[in-house]
Amino acid sequence: MVNCVAYQNGQKLADVPVEQIPDYIRRPDCFVWIALKDPDHAELQRMQEVFDLHPLAVEDAHHGHQRPKIDEYGESLFVVLHTIEYLDGELQRGELAIFVGRNYVVSVRSRSERGFVEVRKRTEREPDLLKHGSGYVLYALMDSVVDRYFPILDALETELEQIEASLFEGEGENVNARNSIEALYALKQRLMMLKHAVGPLLEATGKLFGGRVPQLCTGLREYFSDVYDHLTRLNASIESSREMLTTAISVNLSLVAIQDNEVTKRLASYAALVAVPTLIAGIYGMNFNHMPEIDWRYGYPFSLAAMTIIDGYLFYRFRKAKWL
Repeated sequence: MVNCVAYQNGQKLADVPVEQIPDYIRRPDCFVWIALKDPDHAELQRMQEVFDLHPLAVEDAHHGHQRPKIDEYGESLFVVLHTIEYLDGELQRGELAIFVGRNYVVSVRSRSERGFVEVRKRTEREPDLLKHGSGYVLYALMDSVVDRYFPILDALETELEQIEASLFEGEGENVNARNSIEALYALKQRLMMLKHAVGPLLEATGKLFGGRVPQLCTGLREYFSDVYDHLTRLNASIESSREMLTTAISVNLSLVAIQDNEVTKRLASYAALVAVPTLIAGIYGMNFNHMPEIDWRYGYPFSLAAMTIIDGYLFYRFRKAKWL
């Protein structure tokens, strides 16, 4: 357990030990916000007993690896969000499971290092909004998770721009095509990780401000609508980056094909230059008794001159055509 705090009428009452939670949740306009990090099964079972959490929701929180979603269980909500953060230079995906009831909020953080202390401080600085109770805490947590996606997306877009710039730097033969393709596919995997966090949550968040809104979210429609707008922007940017990434992969493969074509033309040019003297030498190397010019005094220098002139002409034409 990271912390357990009781609130009433938008004000913090006290840090509460688990044993006293039932006393506080019986008070009118009072709710308890508990934060857990990587809890074991016994801790979740204790929370289930204290707050009468739905067993299916508790099972999902315990096993983890859930798709982002918002489930209703009577008058309570169970929300799953994906947290994404950089750890040792690599993207790490964790989960935040949130149980929300009229008089409680239980947030369960799994496989994630960064906590939500700043979210708690922010809500405590806004007592007028905190009067809305547990529904406002749910909004604050969702808003924080979604806002953390933006720097991740910016970093991925910057990386894509750097890879695109490197594709056209220097001569074609100096470009390490394999490394570029590997970098592009690794970037595509990270974009898909972000897409899997944003896409399902975009659909689920629409339930909190449009149509039949859960009782806990009444009066907070514009706030959840703001979260939905942020998710829409993220989803559009991710789709745009994925299209640019697909184009970059196609361009890279095209550059590789062009480079291979240049190598083929060079090899064909050199083969043609070698073929002419080989042809002439081959003809004169055949031991026929009756061969024209076999006794000609200038036959040998003429053959060398013919090889040189023809190869020189071919070399000139290949250079003009930029094959060499």
